[in-house]
Amino acid sequence: MGRRQEEAPQHRSACITWSLIAEPTDSVALALCAALGRVDALALARDGSADDLVDHLKGDVPVEFADPKAVRRDPHRLAGRALARWRERLGSIRADEVLDAAAARGIRVLTPGHPHWPPGVDDLDATTPHCLWVHGPGDLADLVGRRCVAMVGSRASTPYGEDTASSLAASFARSGGTVVSGGAYGIDAAAHRGALAAGQGATIAVLAGGLDSLYPRGNTRLLEAIRDRHLLVTEAPPGTAPTRWRFLARNRLIAALSQAVVVIEASWRSGALSTARQAEGLSRHIGAVPGPVTSAASAGCHRLIRDNGAVLITEHSEVLDLLPGGPPAGDSSYAQQDELDLLAPADRRVLDAVPPRSSALTAVIAREVGIGEEEARSALARLELLGMVVVRDGRARRSRQDRRTR
Repeated sequence: MGRRQEEAPQHRSACITWSLIAEPTDSVALALCAALGRVDALALARDGSADDLVDHLKGDVPVEFADPKAVRRDPHRLAGRALARWRERLGSIRADEVLDAAAARGIRVLTPGHPHWPPGVDDLDATTPHCLWVHGPGDLADLVGRRCVAMVGSRASTPYGEDTASSLAASFARSGGTVVSGGAYGIDAAAHRGALAAGQGATIAVLAGGLDSLYPRGNTRLLEAIRDRHLLVTEAPPGTAPTRWRFLARNRLIAALSQAVVVIEASWRSGALSTARQAEGLSRHIGAVPGPVTSAASAGCHRLIRDNGAVLITEHSEVLDLLPGGPPAGDSSYAQQDELDLLAPADRRVLDAVPPRSSALTAVIAREVGIGEEEARSALARLELLGMVVVRDGRARRSRQDRRTR
């Protein structure tokens, strides 16, 4: 993105300051940082003019959603409004004081280039967070560097959705995976609880507000448990209240931290679908759990499967299939493929002709199947290599581990 080499302490300080003065969705701040790098962008925010900002952005100043129509037509007015809001916060916020207060609570801050910075977040390109605030004993880069799946869904969940979320999260965590979710009521909370109950793996809650005041209040004990054992993450500095636009911005971070996103229960307009859209834009795999066809709570999941090509998820092994490399060796599935399905039709007929609890001459098997004796011998040789039959002195019998009824 053409960023200049910056001194690490300056870069860290600039990242933290931008986190304090600009919203995650401040498109003007993001564009300026992408063009100049955060150190030089901050210098312009402090001392530059609207003309300087317009020049550096080559006249293409992003339009903010809240800007009046009259302002949207004038790049210089857009730039002036951006500088005004940054400078208002620069005049009232002291980065050192915020850092000291955060450290006193055990809250750490990660900036791009930090050893614990998760590489997947850089896939956000121009909307990469200025920094991440984390609380808990976990190493963020390590937790998301292993198998990591986001499990999200509606706050207005059903018992079916919550039970499914808890079961899938527990199974995934027991396999050593990390479950990422948003700490909200409903499906998010059920996924976190399932991962915590597993006693293995980990779970990360990505919040929309500052970590000094946990939200939602009703999930305080759950979020404290995640903080004590694993990790809370946000791009919002301490003292920041959660708002609608911060929740939407948070969803892109959930998607970026994960290798895949599974939507477990979501209505037609659920916010969880925005996480899936963000994941699709980041080339993450998407899965969705089906629900009853009459359930409005699952309409969004059915939409993802039908219209967006999401993988239908019904069990733990299908979640693992979404990840690079698929399930680990030895991981079992409730619906494994029968090895008989891998046989050629002729070999399957020969196997069916071998008595389940006695033996038969090759010539007899050939006559029963209606093939030549040489062809029968070849088929039996292949079956013997697969461990399905044993051939001795021209007679074939089922192997002990493969005594199937016909």
